Amino acid sequence: MIIGVPKEIKNNENRVGLTPSGVVELVKNSHTVYIQSDAGKASGFYDNQYIAAGAKILLAIEDIYHVSEMIIKVKEPIEKEYSLIKQGQIVFTYFHFASNKKLTQAMVNSGAICIAYETVEENDRSLPLLVPMSEVAGRMSIQQGAKFLEKPLQGKGILLGGVPGVPPAKVLIIGGGVVGTQAAKMAAGMGASVNILDIDMKRLRYLDDVMPANVTTEFSSAYTIEKNIKEADLIIGSILIPGAKAPKLVTADMLKKMSPGTVLVDVAVDQGGCFETTKPTTHENPTYIIDGIVHYSVANIPGAVPYTSTLALTNVTINYALQIANKGWSKACSENTALKKGLNIINGKIVYPAIAKAFELNYTKVDSFGEPPVVA
Repeated sequence: MIIGVPKEIKNNENRVGLTPSGVVELVKNSHTVYIQSDAGKASGFYDNQYIAAGAKILLAIEDIYHVSEMIIKVKEPIEKEYSLIKQGQIVFTYFHFASNKKLTQAMVNSGAICIAYETVEENDRSLPLLVPMSEVAGRMSIQQGAKFLEKPLQGKGILLGGVPGVPPAKVLIIGGGVVGTQAAKMAAGMGASVNILDIDMKRLRYLDDVMPANVTTEFSSAYTIEKNIKEADLIIGSILIPGAKAPKLVTADMLKKMSPGTVLVDVAVDQGGCFETTKPTTHENPTYIIDGIVHYSVANIPGAVPYTSTLALTNVTINYALQIANKGWSKACSENTALKKGLNIINGKIVYPAIAKAFELNYTKVDSFGEPPVVA
């Protein structure tokens, strides 16, 4: 198969879809890999490293899309890329369709095979291609939250861990999944007083067992959320419903119950955000203020640490990419139920129910499709 890796052109997206190590694995399996020139530079991977690994370098993004049967990238295609995607072309990346109707319609119109990292799901309901970026985002949510609690950045002026004789900041984490767990580890390690809310009692029991003494757990409800936000200094939104929009658990009215300078970090922004006042921001302009409350809602948090993130991502995507390249998408997905759940759009049809539901569009069962037409 001919595989292409374009340079990411989303604002301040420094990651790349494949490391030189990943190229070696694909080339070893007799596949041809094209890398756009300087695609990996911001992540610390250079053209000469890709060439040594067996890849071929192309200068223009248009050429990458033109020659490739499968595109491997990090973030969803943006408008400049829509017209470059061809019928029957496999696009393997994070899509987060349920929060972006324009992207969804563009991919439907393209006739491409859209396999979303974030909905690849194992039988135990784990999300293997989302986990590493969730780990990075969870840890970074605390780094960024601690930074924006500083007074020059409009925060309360509170040091997350406090000092002897001065109490630490109070961190509220809504959602005890991968993001919430990693956020709690970081916040606890910095000495903060941490409270995790979740609706899964089994998860809360686990977290209660493994977390240090400065982390408490509480069953999540509208009541407990409203109670905790009044005292919290930093609130992390880490809710995930695979492939679907995140529920709005913190309303605009609740902002008035928080003290000025409270920081909200919405890690669920890719799925529409779990705060009603969330709107996507960038690393260039990461925050905005509403009712005195600092909102941090960067849509690609791991892009700020691209070396770590790119290595972590390729570690988990490469085996799935190899299955698709070796067998074709249809056979690979029929033999791997986790990968099959990654299928979101096929030949102009939405095959992931949560996406169709989000925009009231037609849904087609994934089992009705065979191999795609050959890409010219």
